[in-house]
Amino acid sequence: MSGFGGFALRRVLGAVVTLFALSVIVYVVFYATPGNVAQITCGPRCSPEQVHQVAQQLRLDDPLYVRYWHFLSGLVAGQDFSTGTSVQHCPAPCLGLSYQSDQPVTDLILAKLPVTGSLALGAMVLWLVIGIGTGVLSVWRRGRLTERLLTGLTLVGTATPVFVIGLVLMIVVCGQLQLLPFPQYVAFADDPEQWAWNLLLPWLSLALIESATYARLTRAAMLETLAEDHVRTFRAYGIGERAIIGRHALRGAVAPLIAVNANNLGVLFGGAVLTETLFGLPGIGQALVGAVKVVDLPVVVGMVLVTGFFVVLANAVADVLYAVADRRVVLT
Repeated sequence: MSGFGGFALRRVLGAVVTLFALSVIVYVVFYATPGNVAQITCGPRCSPEQVHQVAQQLRLDDPLYVRYWHFLSGLVAGQDFSTGTSVQHCPAPCLGLSYQSDQPVTDLILAKLPVTGSLALGAMVLWLVIGIGTGVLSVWRRGRLTERLLTGLTLVGTATPVFVIGLVLMIVVCGQLQLLPFPQYVAFADDPEQWAWNLLLPWLSLALIESATYARLTRAAMLETLAEDHVRTFRAYGIGERAIIGRHALRGAVAPLIAVNANNLGVLFGGAVLTETLFGLPGIGQALVGAVKVVDLPVVVGMVLVTGFFVVLANAVADVLYAVADRRVVLT
């Protein structure tokens, strides 16, 4: 197979291999650490009987490769776990059972995913619009005061933590001006309008941070394109500056923007910990923080793997879109 189809297939196979390697590394890091894994996982207040039950669930008497094989088989076919008095089935893809709630980790993640997905996708739209628009405007007004102001703002945005912007927005918009209520997540299916209004500040907090990166990347890529020989040829033929910037210079910035956006979106889908914690959004990031506090190991491992999955998936999709934007990539 050759051409675009072969390129896409290679990227898919590469993503599968990367996910397999990621699962091995995560499993070894969390389940092959020195010390009593069952005691750490169960917690300091567990009785010896509870620690023994956790050790049985983790199959600590088996070699590490056998335990990892059972973990993989659970992803494909599910697993049965003993709760002491009964046997609970965890359907595929099974990432284990939470020791705090005895719920399948997959169900816990799926319950949190709509919140994180709403946050990630809405913020992505805003940071692309603000970032690319700022970059294009700074190129259009290059050499003038507008460019210097926009460049300064992007530097400030890059250096400012998301929780600082989030706190300022809540204090000013919700507290002093009272233009919006303090964010409280509402499901899209329950009330689409309230869903958007309550996510507006979290979207803005993330977008203002990330848009600075996109503005700088857009500006740098467009200025590089404008310095090329074919652009000087266009100017010699009398093509206007607006057409050159909109049709040619901006096109040169598409490929790097796709790559950066894929990585940012993948990480954000895995859980925007600071943003979700700051605004009280019950998403994957906030759930991960809670699981780390109580050392709920199956939940931590499951969420780390889900985060890695979204990063790998987003980058695989970005590679394909990159090839669509620039067919020369398929030939390399």
